[in-house]
Amino acid sequence: MFPTFTRHAISVVCFLLKPHLSHIPLLSFSFIVVVFFITLTSNLSLTVTPTQPPLLSLCFFFFGAMSYDYLFKYIIIGDTGVGKSCLLLQFTDKRFQPVHDLTIGVEFGARMVTIDSRPIKLQIWDTAGQESFRSITRSYYRGAAGALLVYDITRRETFNHLASWLEDARQHANPIMTIMLIGNKCDLSHRRAVSKEEGEQFAKENGLLFLEASARTAQNVEEAFIKTAAKILQNIQEGVIDVSNESFGIKPGYLRLQNQNGARDGTVSTGGGCCS
Repeated sequence: MFPTFTRHAISVVCFLLKPHLSHIPLLSFSFIVVVFFITLTSNLSLTVTPTQPPLLSLCFFFFGAMSYDYLFKYIIIGDTGVGKSCLLLQFTDKRFQPVHDLTIGVEFGARMVTIDSRPIKLQIWDTAGQESFRSITRSYYRGAAGALLVYDITRRETFNHLASWLEDARQHANPIMTIMLIGNKCDLSHRRAVSKEEGEQFAKENGLLFLEASARTAQNVEEAFIKTAAKILQNIQEGVIDVSNESFGIKPGYLRLQNQNGARDGTVSTGGGCCS
């Protein structure tokens, strides 16, 4: 229905108007409904391709920014085959995929959680564990608020390599990045090669959070992501993290910015909504 040029033009307009529309919720909603209709009637794909700009993704990104207090960027690191992608899939989709292709480069997932009654969006980057992709992985340390360092409790070598992964993280990430150590595949206790006590000791010696988890059964998967977010939020509240510094991997959302503006105006928000 709409020519390619028109669809591209709408994409650009959507992107340019995003900062201004966030101050007018009703107009924002109306604008997105119109764009959504245009997208559907023009058969515009959600997939990002060189010839077809992600119009709907841009609009959902804008509208979604209005629904959280903070966005935390996570990175998942560890040897290949330890279950990093399975942990991400279990957390975001609540399902386990027994056969999973090796990650090439990075994969991405996102989910909203609630910490201390605050809506938090987790933006999670799952990295490849192969040595040949380590240079790509290192680039994702920068600007990460939290990291999940994963090993396989049935494979001793993945535990032995933790020191190397941690050294990489300390070198390339911000110095106060919260790191959760996860001993994955705890459902395979009959094949255990690393004791829980060893994992706890490594975490204690290096100032890490620690949990054993199972991507297959979902045991402690939710807790691993949530506890990491809770520690990051605690650091924000205690003034350890400057949220205005993008290198810390934290982005205030529309709700947070609106509350700050309200405080400066001398107004107090009531109830659970962000708007009146």
